[in-house]
Parts: sequence; C-alpha cells; structure tokens
Amino acid sequence: MSELIQAVIDSNEKADLRTFASDLRHQEKRYLLKNDILTAFAEYCHNHQKPENFFSSSNLGKLIYYTQEIIREDSNLCLIIRPKIASEEIYRLTEDLTVEQMPIQELLDVRDRFVNHFHPNEGDILELDFQPFYDYTPTIRDPKNIGKGVQYLNRYLSSKLFQDPKQWLEALFSFLRIHRYNGTQLMINERIQSPQQLSDQIKKAITFVSDRPSEEPFDRLRFVLQLMGFEPGWGNTAGRIHETLELLDQLSDSPDHQSLEAFLSRIPMVFRIVLVSPHGWFGQEGVLGRPDTGGQVVYVLDQARNLEKQLQEDLALAGLDVLNAEPKVIILSRLIANSDGTKCNQRLEKVHGTQNAWILRVPFREFNPKLTQNWITRFEIWPYLETYAIDSERELLAEFQGKPDLIVGNYSDGNLVAFLLSRRLKVTQCNIAHALEKSKYLFSNLYWQESDHNYHFSLHFTADLIAMNAANFIVSSTYQEIVGTPESVGQYESYKSFTMPDLYHVVHGIELFSPKFNVVPPGVNESVYFPYTRYEERIESDRDRIEKLLFTQEDPEHIFGTLDDPSKRPLFSMARLDRIKNLTGLAECFGMNAQLQERCNLILVAGKLRAEETTDHEERDQIEKLYQIIDQYNLHGKIRWLGVRLPKSDSGEIYRVIADRQGVFVQPALFEAFGLTILEAMITGLPTLATQFGGPLEIIQDKFNGFYINPTHLEETAERILEFVSKCDMNPNYWYEISTRAIDRVYSTYTWKIHTTKLLSLARIYGFWNFTSKEDREDLVRYLESLFYLLYKPRAKELMEEHLSR
Repeated sequence: MSELIQAVIDSNEKADLRTFASDLRHQEKRYLLKNDILTAFAEYCHNHQKPENFFSSSNLGKLIYYTQEIIREDSNLCLIIRPKIASEEIYRLTEDLTVEQMPIQELLDVRDRFVNHFHPNEGDILELDFQPFYDYTPTIRDPKNIGKGVQYLNRYLSSKLFQDPKQWLEALFSFLRIHRYNGTQLMINERIQSPQQLSDQIKKAITFVSDRPSEEPFDRLRFVLQLMGFEPGWGNTAGRIHETLELLDQLSDSPDHQSLEAFLSRIPMVFRIVLVSPHGWFGQEGVLGRPDTGGQVVYVLDQARNLEKQLQEDLALAGLDVLNAEPKVIILSRLIANSDGTKCNQRLEKVHGTQNAWILRVPFREFNPKLTQNWITRFEIWPYLETYAIDSERELLAEFQGKPDLIVGNYSDGNLVAFLLSRRLKVTQCNIAHALEKSKYLFSNLYWQESDHNYHFSLHFTADLIAMNAANFIVSSTYQEIVGTPESVGQYESYKSFTMPDLYHVVHGIELFSPKFNVVPPGVNESVYFPYTRYEERIESDRDRIEKLLFTQEDPEHIFGTLDDPSKRPLFSMARLDRIKNLTGLAECFGMNAQLQERCNLILVAGKLRAEETTDHEERDQIEKLYQIIDQYNLHGKIRWLGVRLPKSDSGEIYRVIADRQGVFVQPALFEAFGLTILEAMITGLPTLATQFGGPLEIIQDKFNGFYINPTHLEETAERILEFVSKCDMNPNYWYEISTRAIDRVYSTYTWKIHTTKLLSLARIYGFWNFTSKEDREDLVRYLESLFYLLYKPRAKELMEEHLSR
C-alpha cells in the first residue's frame, strides 16, 4: 500500500479520510483533476473547522497534495497518486476504507467506462506497450537526471570501455574507419590495420606533432601524418591535432566520460542536416501571426543559421579546409501553390545570412487540388505525410548529392516524416516536439471521438507515439517538458499511459528514464533581439516608424483602437490568436481592473482583425471574443490591437520601443511548451510576466528577473501586474533592476551557440552509440511500422476520403 495512504489509515485522521471520501461521493463531478481535488479538500477543511496547518501539514493533506486524479465509480474512489516525478501509483478506495492497488490496465478500463465507450462484454481492446523494447538498453535511475541523457550515456560508454578495453578499442577503431567526406577517407587510412596498431601509431603521431610549432597548419603536416595512417579530421593545427590524439590515447588507457564526449565531439561526421517542418506557412517574410506558424518558424530558421555557422567552425577546426568541406543545412517544408503573397510557392529559397542553408519546399501530391494547393491546418495534414516523405527523399538526395547525416523533426508531423525518412535512409533521427497537443487540450484522449472531426487526435497521438519511440534522441527545451514538476505532469509523461476509448490502451507509451531525452533550450537571434540600451545598433527611422505604429498611427485596415493617452505605461503581448495563447484572457484581465486601466495601455500584436479573413476556426472564435471583451469592459481608448504581419527586424524593435517607455511584456498562455517570445522580450530588456504553466518556469526566476502569473486566475493576474507597475512608480530603479537581470539571464543560458554546440555533440555521441552498441532496433521499428500501417494509415485514409468529398 502507498506510504501516504498507510500514514492516514494508521493515524487519527482515518475518520477524516472517511468523511472526505464520503463528501466526494456526493459531488456531482465524477472525475476530479488536481485543482478540483485541492479545492474540494480546502472546502472540507473550512466546513469542518480544521486548523490552518491541516490543509498542508496533516497526513491527509500530504496524501491529497500528491493525488493527481480521483475517479468516482459507484461507491469506490480510484486514486492516481504521483508521489514523485515520473512515478505513478493507482489505488481503489472502498466505502469501508479498504485499499486495493490497481494495475494500469484496470485504470484504463475505469477511464473507458467513465466516458461510456467501453463495455466489457464487447471484447478486449488493443494494448500498446513499448516497455519490452527498453528492457535491454541503459536507463537512468534518478529522476533528477532525466533530460541529461548524453551525460549518462557517456558515463555508461566509458565504463564499458573500462570493463572490456579490447572490445571497445575494436569498436573505436572500426568507428574511425567509416568516416568519409564526398568519398575522401577521413581520420585513419588502410595503413592502420588493427586497434593495437592504432594505439601504437597514436603515440608516434603525438611525438611528431608535439615537436612542431603549435600553430603550424595541418597541410604542412599532412603528408607525414598520412604515412603514419592518419587522414584529415584530427585538427587544423599541430596543437589541435595533438589535443585530439591525446584524448584518444587517454581513452585507450583510462577512459572517462569527459574525455569520451570531448573526443567524439571533435570527429567530423556531420556535414548535411535536414530540419523537417512541413505543416506551417514556412517563409522568411510575411508569415508571423499566421495559423500554425510563429514560434516554430523563428526557431527553425535561427537553428538552421546557427547550425551552419557551428558546422563551419567545427569543420575548420578539424582541418577539413584542405578538402574544401562545406556543410549544408536544408529546412524541409511544404510548397503551397496558393501562397497568399508569401514565398511559400517557391521550391528553393536560401536562408538569409547563410552560405549554404536552404528552405526546400516539396508539395503534397494533388489528391484534391482544391485542398493540396492551399494551406492545410496542422490538424488535417496527416493523410499526405507518407507520400510527402517518399517525394522528399528523392528531392533531398538530389539536393545533397547523397544522404544527410542527421534528420531533425519538428512538431508531431515533422517528427513522423523524420521517422519515415530516417527509416528509409538509415540516418540518425532527432525529434523536437515544440508542443505536444495532448497536454494542451484537456481530456483530449478520453473524448477523442467527440473532437476527432476537428482535431483528429487519433492520428495525432498515434503519430507522436511512433515518432518519439523511433527517435535516436529527443531534444526538449525544458526538463518539465519531459516530466513536469512535483505538481504537474510533463508533456512526454502524459504519453506514459493513457486510453483512447474504442481505439487502444497505452500501457507503457514512452520510457521517461531513457537516455534519449536531452534538455537543450533554444537561443535568441542576437542580431535581431538585443537590449534596448544599444542605441548605436538601432536605426532611428525604424524606431520612429514602430513607435507610430504602436501608439498613434491610424490604419483601420490593420489597426483597431485609438489611445486616449499614449503616454501611459504600455502592457504588451504578441502571439497568434488561439485559445491556448489566451490573449483574450489578458484583455479580460485588463478590463476587470480599473486601476490597471488608469495606469497602463494594452497593446496587442495578434494576427488578423476580422473573423471573415481566416479559415481557422479557433482564430475566428478568438477574434470575435476579443471584440466582445473590448465592448463588455469599454476598453475603447485604452487598447490597441495590431493585425499586422511583421518582418523579424520589426518584431525586435517593437520590444525595444516598448522598453523605451518602461513597458511590461505579459505572456498569458494557458500552457506554453517553452516560450521563445519570453526570451525575445527579456533579452531586449523588457520586464516579463509569464504563465506558470510550462517552460517559463525554467526561464524566469520568479521576482528576480521576471514574474510568474496564473492566467486562469484573472483577478490575481491583474493584481500581480499592478503590483509590479506600482513598485516601478514608487521606485524607478526597480524597473531597471528587473530589466538588467532579464538581459543577463538570457545571455548566460539561452544562446544559439550553446544550443548548436550541444545538438551537434548529441548527434555525434548517439551516432557512436548506435554504431558501437550493436543495439538491434529492428524489433522496435517493426513494431512501430505495424502501428503505422495497421492503426495510422487506415484512419489517414478515412480523412483523405473526407477531403476528397469536399
């Protein structure tokens, strides 16, 4: 039995448990989530006049705190307890306080019966269980180390080296022999025929290069090193070559994880990278604020630029200038024939500011031109992805003149395409979720049948399961994206077990303790987003133009609202108009607080102004709701709503112009997987208040360099904003203190240099792991293919038939 339950039953609080359970049985709600449970318990404490500390310090209070869900079925209560991160215990509590532990399969049956979709006499339901495929791979033990997969893997590999040096030296030797660039041998040539000979030649080469000037270039040493058996790839100078050889020599004699990571990170094995992002309007101009675009496009473009830059640096340090080695990065996206004035109808477009990074757009096959020539929402593109992957493979092979070395999927659709491509090309696959929709839509798996017509979660979540288990490694922006916090379940954790009634049960959907998970937060484009105090880098004409746009310009086509007093402190937010981004919630919060309206103006940059201009039903609903809120609270003269699409340079200056007026950035999302706009605001020097649900918890240090808000509590959010504004009015230095700390936070932790160095290191280490472990993933991949062909494809075909009928 759970220690938490046992402690209650063994104490004089047993009667309280009985009474509280009885109260729950008489509630109208049969399915209680954590907030519901805490609210019910607070009412119980109040109604029974419990001491103040009973709520949090009693044994029953502790049990309630760790209870994630309660499902009432007849007179029994099903308790899902989460005593620690990434851990779950399930119990049935009867009326007489009998406690029975329940297996996960039984819990899934209870959930099915709750939504009246499952009847035991109708037969069993398909169970998906990935646990057996992780039984033979290394797993992390301590939850604190989840997301540090590469560190764990390095320790594991180096310990293997130590335990069986002969076997692992053989593996290192074989691994060094496989590297080539455009057919040219790298690292070692045929003159070195065995691990022992490699060890001997390393020592000779160390002696040779140690006698040369440290800065002597590789091309002067190349001939002698070649005779010893060493090809380009060890370094660009005698000093760099010496360091690399010493690392390998040290690995041979006394391996440790730092040396292994340092050595593998120097091997030139990544030259060509594909970043897959099919669904959105993927362009460099005129796309900000469109449905399915925004943050992900910014992320991928910045990542592409910085990956190319880091690869150029790495290849130069490896000494591959002698081969004129040039890296290439391709962003694989979708060609949209009716591109609405953007460049999304161009097959190939160079990424601005790069030498060899490109957007390659491949069209969906024209099953129905009325649909496939236009933008298709991310919720509806599933029928086209298999043929898209086949067509993209051909295009990529032509563009690269060979296979890529790494495929990085973005979002659920991109990750599925990455799986299909990597399976066919036998290439390392990396997944980046950005956001997992399952966490954003409450009960989306339980009630999938009711919402499948609009959201197609049956396809979406199946694609997620396939891609996340297929990936060689997964990059998340935050730790809690994987396993949440002590109070909340992580995005990936939500896939550990769940039911989709009448479709399947997921008994074990993902191994959270797998070393495939790595936290690698993105950076900010520092040429666009930089502190407002760098006046010498700002263009005065741009600043004046943006200031008029934000505060005074009249343009009924693109701007709603005229400010009565433009000099008030601006509260600013910028996001697309959908339910999760919750800009309407911020407007309502502002409208409910008269003091806030007296001191501030609300400035919103948010997509379109008119419902009839969008085909996205969520955006349309939010546009209509925002107008209703403005009228309901009479916000005319106090709000500006800009329905504009901005070039990136302008979006950077917008933050700075708001900072010039000592404004505040508010990010009110109901859930935010990471929060790129938060980094953009902070690096420009804008004090930021952001949602406490999701990634901002790890970006902001509350009350030090920013503030958390609970966007579901509008009055409390308004008070929090007002409190900050009031402190700034009383002490003008307070705004500058928070501003300066915000800038420092981003530069110390969230730069693209840190991100790309880590990502490329991961690609090399996981490439080495896949090669040396001889891990046979074929059984897992065959299982995933079965799910793809037997579950995913039939449902995708149904959606295709619906599309063809439109």
